[in-house]
Amino acid sequence: MKAGEDGTYIRRLIPYHRVLHVFVQLSFFGLVSTGMPLKYSDAPWASWIMRFWGGYQNAGLIHRICASVTLGYFAAHLLFLIYYIGFVRKFRFDFFGPDSMVPRPKDFRDIYGSFQWFMGLSPRPRFDRWTYWEKFDYWAVFWGVGIIGGSGLLLWFKGFFGQFLPGYIFNIAIIVHGEEALLAAAFIFTIHFFNTHLRPEKFPMDTVMFTGRLSLEEFRRERPLEYKRLEESGELDKYRAKSPSGALLCISIPYGVFLLLFGFFLLVLILLGQFVY
Repeated sequence: MKAGEDGTYIRRLIPYHRVLHVFVQLSFFGLVSTGMPLKYSDAPWASWIMRFWGGYQNAGLIHRICASVTLGYFAAHLLFLIYYIGFVRKFRFDFFGPDSMVPRPKDFRDIYGSFQWFMGLSPRPRFDRWTYWEKFDYWAVFWGVGIIGGSGLLLWFKGFFGQFLPGYIFNIAIIVHGEEALLAAAFIFTIHFFNTHLRPEKFPMDTVMFTGRLSLEEFRRERPLEYKRLEESGELDKYRAKSPSGALLCISIPYGVFLLLFGFFLLVLILLGQFVY
């Protein structure tokens, strides 16, 4: 019997990645909800948000805690990469293979093929383990942590960095920190939300990041190249998993819906601050 024919699921993500993503979510929402009121301080809603957090001092403390969590999960991920590539794969890792997040020529062909598919000119591209938009999301975090995190550290420890950096650097850091954070928030609450949850085949929510698994039917339809490779190599059964428990779904679905609604709420506030006030 092939994996999934008896109603079982396919394991896609290990618990480590799922837990790490929860830290990404919570820290990101904390940073946005405490940082955007400063960027749009003239907007009426900014004072409401600050009062909700107990004042600007508490909001600043929460912002720094979330920033520390961000640096922590980023460091944890780097250590995991070192462990996985060095100790698990013993440096025999194909950086341009199907399991890698490094962009490869097929990703650019898939982008072109997707635009053709959008216009009804060709079939949908056949995806492997990672799609081009998932790789974009992944590398956007690296970019964001580097730019937002680096400028944020300058502003957090300006007394230390001010000993050997000119003052105009901190003015630049304020601009870079705010504009890059705005770009990140707008992208997450629109493009990422749509690609992950609001596509017709996923609406209203993709629970894979919470449960770590998806049905064989979804796996075959969404990742046909990975499915074919695992089936031909005889490794498909290694990824068999039980269906998600009712308790896990009862927790993850309301949690995910709350984050979606909270994200849309913050997006509306950002649009008001950007274009109205």
